[in-house]
Amino acid sequence: MTIILAIGLVAWVWLCMYAAEFVCYYGFTWLVNTLNLNPGTIIQSLYSTIVYIVAIAIMLGIPALLRKKFPSLEKNPLLAKTSREELGLKGLPTWTDILLSPIGFIAQLVLGAALVEVFTLLFSWFNAAEAQEVGYTDLYSAGDKILAFIIIAIVAPIAEEIIFRGFLYGRLRKHINMPVAMLLTSLLFAFLHGQWNVAVNVFATSVVLCSLREITGTIYAGTLVHILKNAIAFYLLFIAM
Repeated sequence: MTIILAIGLVAWVWLCMYAAEFVCYYGFTWLVNTLNLNPGTIIQSLYSTIVYIVAIAIMLGIPALLRKKFPSLEKNPLLAKTSREELGLKGLPTWTDILLSPIGFIAQLVLGAALVEVFTLLFSWFNAAEAQEVGYTDLYSAGDKILAFIIIAIVAPIAEEIIFRGFLYGRLRKHINMPVAMLLTSLLFAFLHGQWNVAVNVFATSVVLCSLREITGTIYAGTLVHILKNAIAFYLLFIAM
């Protein structure tokens, strides 16, 4: 029963992410075509933000609606009410979170590099140098770069930590042990990033972020690591090039 529950939770988060992507893609395509808008940085940034909002709304909102209509479902582990503590949002960030974040950042770099090296040695088809698709291409003005930075380095890390190391890992840990919860969370996080080289790297990052969640009880340290990682990636992709 426990493994079925765990698979159900992973499937639910996967479904929420893809449902949000589906709804927003067709909604924004219709809006851009109807209003004859330029699908530039502003539209792309708005799209990315709303995808995360819709995913979280589906993830937490549909169970809430079902519980309201069918109170007996409150005891169902898939539909139970999600507390701030379960999301890893209890209290405020502490100095421990801040001090652990650079350690976590270095740890995910080392683990990511090691896993990429292993995949490079084992699989001839694995291309570690494949360019990452981040949704932005031409960022010419300072305004475009600032807006894209906000989405990539702030909005995305916060939203993804709430969804993956918050809801998914927090809910899984109520029912299964740490290694399995960490593995399932990290596999889904990697899978949703698509590209093999990116997936291997973010799998390693997720393992470290889950560890930080386990150590601190919150997602704050992991969010800081995620923000730092994405901020450096943004600099390398769009500023230093």
